[in-house]
Amino acid sequence: MKKRPAQVFRLLSRMAVAAMVLVAATLVSIQFAHIVNENVAMARSLSSVQKDIGALAHRKRSEEREIRRLMDPQGAVPEIHDRLHLVGPNETIIYVKPPRQ
Repeated sequence: MKKRPAQVFRLLSRMAVAAMVLVAATLVSIQFAHIVNENVAMARSLSSVQKDIGALAHRKRSEEREIRRLMDPQGAVPEIHDRLHLVGPNETIIYVKPPRQ
C-alpha cells in the first residue's frame, strides 16, 4: 500500500516539473517574439533613415551645383531672367505658350 502514495507523489511532482518547464518555455518564447518584433521595427526604421540620408545627400549635391552655377555671372543670367524678369541691354524676353491639345 505504500507504493500507491509514492506513485501519486511522483506523478504529481513530474506534472509540476512539466508545468514549470511549460511556463518557462512559454515565457522564453514570448520574450523571443518580442525581441524579434523590436529587431524588425528597428530594421525598418534604419532602412527609412538610410533612404532619408540618400535623399538629403542627393539634394545637397544638387544645391551645391546650383550654388556654383549661380556664383558664375554667366550661370546666373538665366536665373535672373526667369525669376526677376530682368534683361540686359539689347535683350528681350519672349514668352512662349505651349500649344493647346
